Amino acid sequence: MQSELKVAPGFLIAMPQLLDPNFSRSVVLMVEHENEGSFGLIINRPSELRLTNILDSVELDWRGDPASVAWWGGPVQPETGWVLHEPITGLKDENSREIAPGVCLTNTPETLRMLCEQPPRNLRFVLGYSGWSSEQLLSEMADGSWVNSEASADLIFGTAPEDMWEASLRDLGVEPSSLVPAHGVH
Repeated sequence: MQSELKVAPGFLIAMPQLLDPNFSRSVVLMVEHENEGSFGLIINRPSELRLTNILDSVELDWRGDPASVAWWGGPVQPETGWVLHEPITGLKDENSREIAPGVCLTNTPETLRMLCEQPPRNLRFVLGYSGWSSEQLLSEMADGSWVNSEASADLIFGTAPEDMWEASLRDLGVEPSSLVPAHGVH
């Protein structure tokens, strides 16, 4: 059944009945969805942690906006870091991969150093990730906790985080105010 449902790359959008505070009103960029499990990054949760402080602690010099913050990608391994960015000419393919049109992912130290020195306009440093064991995500989707849609660089990089959940639902033709908590596939 997993091969019939295209979850990654794409967005998972939390439905109102998803009561887990880690995912309430979340939009998750799904990177991988395999038989062994699924991996994604919440894209609408900026943290209060300044990039300059985080990167200074690992001896990297951030040359971007000093007010830039890290984003919270999920509850799994919050000490890990991931970088979402626009495609960059000349970046080695093995250090960064395009996971959706206009959205690349990397976590290699070499690429991180380059991105810190010359940050592109569209860039997100993400701490932690969201993960599901085998069949867990499909079960949650069948319970009506999530809906999925195509990933969009514009939503990730061009929409205010507080507007992403509603905007992602409207992109599907769903009016967010019309949603009520319910369970099961409808």
